[in-house]
Amino acid sequence: MKVLVVGSGGREHALVWKISQSAAGAKIYCAPGNAGIAEQAELVPIGADQIEKISEFAARAKVDLTVVGPELPLTLGIVDLFESRGLKIFGPDRAAARLEGSKVFAKELLAENGIPTAPFRVFEDEARARAYLEARPLPCVVKADGLAAGKGVMVCTSAAEAKAAVEQLMVQRVFGSAGETIIVEDFLEGEEASFMALVDGENYLPLASSQDHKRAFDGDRGPNTGGMGAYSPAPILSRDAEERVAKEILKPLMRGLTKRGIRYRGVLYIGLMVTADGPKVLEFNCRFGDPECQAVVMRLEDDLLSLFEATIAGRLDQARASWSDEAAACVVLCAGGYPGPFEKGKPIKGLEKLKGRDKVAVFHAGTAFAGGQWLTAGGRVLGVTARGASLSDALAEAYRAVAEIEWEGMHYRRDIGWRALK
Repeated sequence: MKVLVVGSGGREHALVWKISQSAAGAKIYCAPGNAGIAEQAELVPIGADQIEKISEFAARAKVDLTVVGPELPLTLGIVDLFESRGLKIFGPDRAAARLEGSKVFAKELLAENGIPTAPFRVFEDEARARAYLEARPLPCVVKADGLAAGKGVMVCTSAAEAKAAVEQLMVQRVFGSAGETIIVEDFLEGEEASFMALVDGENYLPLASSQDHKRAFDGDRGPNTGGMGAYSPAPILSRDAEERVAKEILKPLMRGLTKRGIRYRGVLYIGLMVTADGPKVLEFNCRFGDPECQAVVMRLEDDLLSLFEATIAGRLDQARASWSDEAAACVVLCAGGYPGPFEKGKPIKGLEKLKGRDKVAVFHAGTAFAGGQWLTAGGRVLGVTARGASLSDALAEAYRAVAEIEWEGMHYRRDIGWRALK
């Protein structure tokens, strides 16, 4: 069997790593991949947004299944393109991917289906957005409508922060056209968690719960990032809470999509705030969370390829997913300056010391290999992921592995899992 994974980050490395363990004995390609992924897959030098070229490669190489990691190719319509050419692919089509591609679309769908989320207002005019923010109570949350690599959400606790958020999104266009339209919504009190499920259009299969750490620095301080670490399971998502997510969010969402003529097939990520009133939706992603994926796949005991194929075929009602009783934790190691400007090309030391550790996997997100050494090549560079009998054991194992790695300017959070441990 031939499998193509699209993407180049830690999430894609985790998917390649898990697919490589499949009973199908797959030949794996990755487009474009990274230096770490090259140890388990054949790299294809095509960007994830070059969907026409990816389709041509899949047809030429007779790829049996393509798995899409990042959101951009999904919102560009890679699934529609593949299916029009008779190529099997895992992921939602362009219409369904609007759940992530447009926060306005997602919020309107939530509102019309009575799904719990924060009250919101939409603005396309900067002056009206400023006037509204000056008159409303704080804190509030300002969001870019479009894709912003997980960084287009700003929690504003002062008038100055709210003014700066509008300036950055609508005037400076720090995220380009993603900030042409913004959402201003109420701030929700509670604890964030990630709920992911495989969805085949009619059925769904929940995956293990997890929790991300979006802020750059310890104590949940600093700017939002793509994710600084994650762990699974997340104690905040109790069995009762997960049942409420399914009943109050996932099922009505699927009905609402069906009413609009949209069939969602792929993995659906629901970013939640677990409040005193129950779970409420913060956002949707149309792909695996990153770095949540890294912690979750470490605990999956079943064949991931079989689950993907059941999703595509509409057979999730016959599928099952079993999970290790062990916990898993991922610590993301970043280049100095991330999530702002950062330097590349810094030599990475210590990776060779971690080879062969039974409970540790190092997933590459932004690395290169040249001149016989590993080099930094991105903002989020590595995801050091480990399993343990408990979350504290998994975190201890992960941080012991982190201690073996170094490069100039490396930074990471030292408090991953603090909410659960508390």
